[in-house]
Formats: sequence, C-alpha cells, structure tokens
Amino acid sequence: MKAFLILEDGTVFEGKSIGSTREVISEIVFNTSMTGYLEVLTDPSYAGQAVVMTYPLIGNYGICLEDMESDRPWLDAFIVRELSRLPSNFRSEDTIQNFLLKYDIPGIAGIDTRALTKILREKGTMNGCITVNEHYCKEEILEKLAAYTTGKVVERVSCREKYVLEGNGPKVALLDLGAKRNIAGSLHARGCEVTVYPALTTAEEILAAQPDGIMLSNGPGDPKECVSIIKEIKKLYDSDVPIFAICLGHQLMALANGADTHKMKYGHRGGNHPVRDLATGRVYISSQNHGYVVDTDHLDPKIAVPAFENVNDGTNEGLKYTGKNIFTVQYHPEACPGPQDSGYLFDRFMKMMEVNA
Repeated sequence: MKAFLILEDGTVFEGKSIGSTREVISEIVFNTSMTGYLEVLTDPSYAGQAVVMTYPLIGNYGICLEDMESDRPWLDAFIVRELSRLPSNFRSEDTIQNFLLKYDIPGIAGIDTRALTKILREKGTMNGCITVNEHYCKEEILEKLAAYTTGKVVERVSCREKYVLEGNGPKVALLDLGAKRNIAGSLHARGCEVTVYPALTTAEEILAAQPDGIMLSNGPGDPKECVSIIKEIKKLYDSDVPIFAICLGHQLMALANGADTHKMKYGHRGGNHPVRDLATGRVYISSQNHGYVVDTDHLDPKIAVPAFENVNDGTNEGLKYTGKNIFTVQYHPEACPGPQDSGYLFDRFMKMMEVNA
C-alpha cells in the first residue's frame, strides 16, 4: 500500500506503508545509529516524535524483546529506507512489521531517507504527516502541521505508581521522567536498591524515604513544559542528597537553578557523538537523544560550571554543581546498545553516595 510523508515545508515523499495504516501528525527527527532500532522504538524520549533511521537497512536482526527499553514503543511513527523482509538472528522473536502492527504504530518505507535527513539538517526539525490516503488535501494537512506541538508528554510516559528493584546496596530514588529501562538496570547491577517514582511525585515523598542518592532520568518533550516538576527538583537540589541526572533530568536541574534551555536546530540523536570531559580533556563516544540543550552563556558559576561539551558543535553536555554532590549529563551513559565509554559515571555516583553515607 502506498504511503505519503508530507513535511511542514510542503515537501512530499512517496513510499510504502509499514505497520499501522492510521494517519499521524508528528515532529520528524532523525537518528544516525547503525544498530539499536528496537531501543529507539521503545525509548520514551521519542514520545511525540516520528523517527527517521538514516542507516539504509532496518530490521535485519528482527525483534529481541528482552532488549526493549520500556514495556512498549513510544514514538508516533517510524521512517526507513528499506525494511528487512527476512530477519536473521537466533534471538529474534518477531519482525518489525508485526511489532509496529501490534502497537498500532504507523510507518513508511522506501523513501530517500538521505534526502529527508538533509532537509531536516538544513531547515531544522519540522512537523510532518504520514497518510495512506492518496486523495489527501495538502492545504488542510499543512494547516494541521503548523498547529501541532508535542505538548506535555512526560506524564504520558512515566510509570503510574512507584515500584522497587530490590538490592543490598545504596538506596536510590529514580524519578521516572520517561526513563529507559537500563538506567535502573545499571544501578541495580551495581547492587543498588532502586525505587522508581512517577514523574509528578513530590520532593517531600522522595526525601521522606531517606534515599542515599537520587537519579533524574531522561524523558521527552520541551523541558520548560515541566513547570511543576522543576519546582520539586529545586527542593531536591536544596537537600544534601547526592544527585545524578541524565538528559531531560539534566535540563530540568539546570532550569530549577536559574539556567535556560533552547531548542536545537535538529538535535543530537545517535550512537556516535564525541563528548569532551573539560576536567581531563579526554573524549568519549556517547549515545544521545535530545532536541533541547542547556544554555551556558549566562550560567552562574556559583551555581554550576560546564563539565562536558560536544566536540562537534561545542554545545553543553554536562554540569557540575558548585558546592553540591550533584552532576548532570546530557548524553546516555547507560546506552544499550551503544558505546559504553561513559558507564563509569554510574561508578562516580556510587562513590558520591558512599562518601555521603
């Protein structure tokens, strides 16, 4: 069945429908990872977005359910150059086509993803519509595209009630803003007892449990939409509990302390982004997924100082908070699959909790 991708600038791509045939309007973003499409599909940070995979062949190793980063896919749609018809992997349990159909996720294959990505890089991230209706009205769709926003998506992807991963080590409170499963997994693998809290949990409830450390997770959307969450994070900052924050958590901690964020032209999404540790000069290869960044131009050094920067464009990749046991990073040290260069950050967090004990 034919499918069409209509971009906000009026560009139209024609391809083949994959997955659900329902019409969808979403923000179109691209990911440069060569592997890990299942982790992309199930990453809650993609809620409200349709993902273009720049690698030309997707689905060749099928679907391995134990690799999922959450209980279901969260993206709005999936866009690929070629979808593998015959996956080959002894761990494979299904095909991407069946997976998309099961969760009612629309998609389109057979389009020039290189040309699409070039448009997004040159003009910036834009909204788009995927439809199988060959008689669509372009003018009506363009009006809808101009009005679309992702809105408040954090509450949609966060867990509904708290739960605990038992452990004999430090007690960590993980605020689930759209957490990838391997964040809790990385802490649990180090012996931590991890209590996962819904995004709208109050700081008072978290601190009443007397955690040894607090983790703020990744998540989707514009960080400035999270007004009530930012207020609670400021209360967590004011406590003496060690805090480690990733991606959206990093942005929210910055906003809670007077810094600013802005939307990037097309964001960082992929598994090969070089990040420099400003203290040592060492460069790490990182996995990233974000469309917003902390603005460090007016950052008060009495509050926080830049700790990491992106080697490609110089944007901020992490902060160290002055006089506090708090550090935050924009990238994903729990990347799975992906580079494990920055996994040591979890060990740093462990040492912070030991010293604070």
